[in-house]
Amino acid sequence: MPNASLADFKSKLVGGGARPNLFEVSIPALPEAAQTSINDETFKFLCKASNLPASNIAEVIVPFRGRNFKVAGDRTVDPWTVTVINDENFEFRSVFEQWANGLGKLDNGTGATEPASYMTNAYVRQLGRGDSPSARTNGSNMVTLREYKFVDIWPSSVSEISVSYDEGNAIEQFDVTFQVQTFEVSGGEGPTIS
Repeated sequence: MPNASLADFKSKLVGGGARPNLFEVSIPALPEAAQTSINDETFKFLCKASNLPASNIAEVIVPFRGRNFKVAGDRTVDPWTVTVINDENFEFRSVFEQWANGLGKLDNGTGATEPASYMTNAYVRQLGRGDSPSARTNGSNMVTLREYKFVDIWPSSVSEISVSYDEGNAIEQFDVTFQVQTFEVSGGEGPTIS
C-alpha cells in the first residue's frame, strides 16, 4: 500500500481509536468466603487500573526425523490484576484481605474448600466517547464498546502498600491479582467469544 495517505488512515481509525483510560471494572457480588460485601459503585471509581485478558496456547512439540513439528496444546488464561486506590476507611483493602482470609486463614491455615464458595465473576468494560450502532449505553454519555467477563475469579495476591516519609504528595494504592478460569467477550464488531 505505497500510496496510502493520512486521509486513508484517518478513515480506518474508527472513533478515533479506543482509549486505555476509558474503562470501568465491576465486581458485582463477592462469594460467601469473603464474609463481606462490596460497594460496586464506589469500586468502579477507585479501581485505578486493570487490563483486558491475556490467553496463551501452549505448543506441543512432536519430534519427527530430526525436525520438531509444533501443534496446538492447551489454552490458558493469565492471572488478572487490578490496581485499587486506598481510601482512609481502607474499605477495599479490607474487602480483599477478608476474601483472602476466607481462602486461607493466617492463624491456622483453614479456609473455604468448595470452589463455588470462594469464586465470583468480574467485568471490565472498555468505554468509548461516541455513538455506534453496536454500543450499549451504561448510564452516562459513554458507551460500552466491549465487555470482558472474568469467570470464577479468586484473589491469589493482595500486594503491599508502601508507606514512606518521602511520599508527601501521593495516595496509597495496592494491587490485587486474581486467578481466572476463563473469560467471555461481548460487544464490538467481532463475534462473541466464550
